[in-house]
Amino acid sequence: MQRRINIESGTPWEDKVGYCRAVRIGNIIEISGTTSVDGDSLIGKDDLYSQTKFIILKIEKALQNAGAELTDVVRTRMYVTDISKWEEAAKAHAEFFGTIKPVTTLVEVSSLIDPDLLIEIEASAVIQ
Repeated sequence: MQRRINIESGTPWEDKVGYCRAVRIGNIIEISGTTSVDGDSLIGKDDLYSQTKFIILKIEKALQNAGAELTDVVRTRMYVTDISKWEEAAKAHAEFFGTIKPVTTLVEVSSLIDPDLLIEIEASAVIQ
C-alpha cells in the first residue's frame, strides 16, 4: 500500500472543515478547491483574472510542497460565479497552462463561500 501524504497550508479552515490543501498518494496529487484568499485578505477583489492568477500560484506552491510542478498537472476544474466573464479566467489559465494543456472544466456555480470570491480551482497532477 502506498503512503498517503497530506499537505496542509495552515489555514484554520482545514481543521474546521476537515480537509487539507493537497493529498499525495504515490505519484498522484490532488489539490483541494483553492480560492484567492491569502490569510485574512482577498486578492483581486472584483477581478476574475487576478483571482485566477493568484489561485494558480497557490496551486503551484502546493504542488511544489508535494514534490511536483505545474507541468505535472493533468486536470483543472474551474468554478466561476459569472460564466459571462469566462474569458478572464481562461486568459490567466492559458498563461500558466498554455503549453502544458491539462484537461479542464469551467462551469458556473450559483455562489462560493464568500460573495467576493469569483472563482475556485481544483487540480490533479501525476508525477512521471
